[in-house]
Amino acid sequence: MDLPTPPSEASASATVLRQDVQMASRRRVVLAINPSASFGKGRAVGPRTEERLRAAGYEVTALSEGSMAELQAAARAAIDRGTDALVVVGGDGMVHLGVGLVATTDVPLGIVPSGTGNDAARGLGIPLGDTEAAISRLLASLEAPARTIDAGLIRHGAGQTWFVSVLSAGFDAIVNERANRMRHPKGPSRYTLALLRELIVLHPLHYRLVVDGVSRDARGVLLALANNTSLGGGMQIAPDAELDDGLFDLVLVGPVTRLRFLRLFPKVFSGAHTSLDIVDIVRARSVRIDAPGIVAYADGERIAALPVDVEVRQGALQVLA
Repeated sequence: MDLPTPPSEASASATVLRQDVQMASRRRVVLAINPSASFGKGRAVGPRTEERLRAAGYEVTALSEGSMAELQAAARAAIDRGTDALVVVGGDGMVHLGVGLVATTDVPLGIVPSGTGNDAARGLGIPLGDTEAAISRLLASLEAPARTIDAGLIRHGAGQTWFVSVLSAGFDAIVNERANRMRHPKGPSRYTLALLRELIVLHPLHYRLVVDGVSRDARGVLLALANNTSLGGGMQIAPDAELDDGLFDLVLVGPVTRLRFLRLFPKVFSGAHTSLDIVDIVRARSVRIDAPGIVAYADGERIAALPVDVEVRQGALQVLA
């Protein structure tokens, strides 16, 4: 006579069975492609991704629209019709778009990096600079259980926005704001020029913060709220941040002279800045950020003028990585 399966074993078996069913049925993919990623240099990555997905037997809905707004609308409509995964091809802007579409849903997000920053892919360990390796990683991940990570939710005057990597509300956000207003030069040199111009007028900002319900005034030149370790194409702003610990790393660089800031800045690429006496890092679940005249950026995208209220949503995002 067969013995009954213990409840714990039955539960584990049911979980494995559900995962097997989900993986076996994950055959429909919405593929959202940014043709201008890396200023057009990554144009071939989208078609190659589609080619390999179809060769592997996936039913692919490939989307590449004239603007990010049109692409977002088309991807949302495709997801609403039913899909087993959303895959984005591009940089952090495309990841940001994808997170906004699938956060808190059971649709996993896949990433094939082809942008200039690729910080989300970097934090997830997805191969960079090797398209075939990145696509192979995606195909393997489509046949495995999705990874669960945290996402940040920003509440602002215009509504709410999801992000996955880093929210900036200091020097780097100011540089982004200037670069976005500039018409020339084209390409990444525009950001470099904007950085040099803002460095000339560098001055500390007065922040009014509420960190996990506790009010705090602070002065500083740089503030970042990190769910991921890096921003700006590999700058390790919060080297100890984890994507799945339910906490942000709040990084504040205090008042500093231009000369010292110039000496400090290269240290951010390795994360060595965190040991300096002017750098304060605290972990938090929710933060309200306010400072006069500052616009917040997240995942490199313009969000809204401060104030913003930001909270971590643990386990809000399923990723294929």
